[in-house]
Amino acid sequence: MTAKVILNPYSNRWKSKVRWPEVESALKAVGVDFEMVASEYKGHIVELAERSSREGFSPIIAVGGDGTVGEVANGLAGAARSGREPLGPMGIMPTGTANDTCFSLGLPADLTAAAKIIAAGRTRNMDLGKLNGRYFVNNSAAGLEPYVTIKHEAIHWVKGMARYLIAAVQGILDKPEWHGEVKWDDGEYKGSLSLITIGNGRRTGGFFMTPHADMFDGKLTLAFGYRGTRLGLLRALPRAFNEGEKSYVYMAGMRELQTTNVSIHLDRPSPSHTDGELFPEWMQDFEYSIEPGRLKVLVP
Repeated sequence: MTAKVILNPYSNRWKSKVRWPEVESALKAVGVDFEMVASEYKGHIVELAERSSREGFSPIIAVGGDGTVGEVANGLAGAARSGREPLGPMGIMPTGTANDTCFSLGLPADLTAAAKIIAAGRTRNMDLGKLNGRYFVNNSAAGLEPYVTIKHEAIHWVKGMARYLIAAVQGILDKPEWHGEVKWDDGEYKGSLSLITIGNGRRTGGFFMTPHADMFDGKLTLAFGYRGTRLGLLRALPRAFNEGEKSYVYMAGMRELQTTNVSIHLDRPSPSHTDGELFPEWMQDFEYSIEPGRLKVLVP
């Protein structure tokens, strides 16, 4: 069966386009039969993935970063005949900046190794998160995290992972905050909020925002809390690089838990994202759910 390769040329500030010959060579070297198409505008990846799935291409291979992977998943969902039909299989050739989805799945960053995994054809059914009708593969958030994403997109004078760190510091110094209500399966919280992040994977933008998330456990991992000062937030920042007992989720004012549904209402609109892709409008109400084992993904 012929695969469809969907290239996001803009991923990693156009580095994905530059790396296409490397991707092409790696896939051909392991005997993957494929056709390639490149996205040309925002939302095009979703359209291409949906069309490719309907036309019978398999697997659908995402070439880009976490946003690309999330958009391919949404396209596959659009082609599904029902809300329960398994999606995929999907392969990933990581050419993004952080490639957090691949990290959580145990997929290699090396393109030759990634191509071998696709050629081997082993799949595993992973969970898919959903926010207000939009699917996400790795994570979603409101509050400080997407606020930092806005900062990140405005930085053009630094490349690579350093952009995420600079954007995080800029966002913390602005100190945006909200008052809201967060409800989950067996509990709720009312009060001040600095950040709210929902993880299917453990890491986003290189930060372990939901360090105990598992893409195969049928649960969302919710991390939220409030730090009342800029210094308090800055002290939490380096601990977001830790997964263990030194993680920021163990600091005063922070909390992490597993759940299948999350409902959030904020006192004023907040930016939000899924897999690093910002929603065009700021929102006050968020409804999250998990669809266990919905997406077939090619894994080692």
